[in-house]
Amino acid sequence: MRSETTKNNMNLLLSNDDGVHAKGLAVLSQQCKDAGFEVMIVAPDRDRSGASNSLTLDRPLHPVTLSEAVISINGTPTDCVHMAINSLCETQPDRVISGINSGANLGDDVLYSGTVAAAMEGRFLQNTPIAVSLAGKKHFDTAAKVTLELLSQLEKLNFPDNTLININVPDVPYEQLAGLEITRLGHRQRSDNPVKALNPRGKECFWISAAGAPSDAGPGTDFYAVSKNKVSVTPIKVDMTSFDVQSTLKDLSL
Repeated sequence: MRSETTKNNMNLLLSNDDGVHAKGLAVLSQQCKDAGFEVMIVAPDRDRSGASNSLTLDRPLHPVTLSEAVISINGTPTDCVHMAINSLCETQPDRVISGINSGANLGDDVLYSGTVAAAMEGRFLQNTPIAVSLAGKKHFDTAAKVTLELLSQLEKLNFPDNTLININVPDVPYEQLAGLEITRLGHRQRSDNPVKALNPRGKECFWISAAGAPSDAGPGTDFYAVSKNKVSVTPIKVDMTSFDVQSTLKDLSL
């Protein structure tokens, strides 16, 4: 069981999947610094949305120091947090916060999300990692303020190991938020088929289609909360074992 601890000088490792120059990361970093936290940023050198939990194993990674406590890596979000924790940070971070993502990470999105994956890679640290997404591209200040307000409360709670907190914030001014809801992951319909196209040289190529529309989005889900202008807070566990199916498989043998 992980015990959350309050420290005035907590060291935060920030990452994302939108890239090291993303606005959401900059806003979150500045507000964390203004609140008195020590901040280290290690993030991809470009947009790596949809990278999920992938590690780069087929080529070397090259960390580049952009400024004091800001490093970019030519890799995935998971690469960035893995490298930061195990090699790049002189002082071990107390917690990973990933975000603020431009766009929501609701329901099945967490299977593909580099934002959630970056947070998940911080599961070995002292404090439970957090993924933060804005359900839009405008009010990053709202999401940053929500993150800091929740952080001060989360520090007082105990969480099981291998847990992360997935936060989705409606894209509205802070004053228009309708509160907060503890939610479960909803589900989406199957996405549309990939779109066939021709590249400039006449070679056939495909674009992955947008995520499917919500299918399980009723009360209690993260989709529903955000649709009602509420902040969605969903605890996610890394262990994906389907325990209720184990008994169904009990008679299997070789």
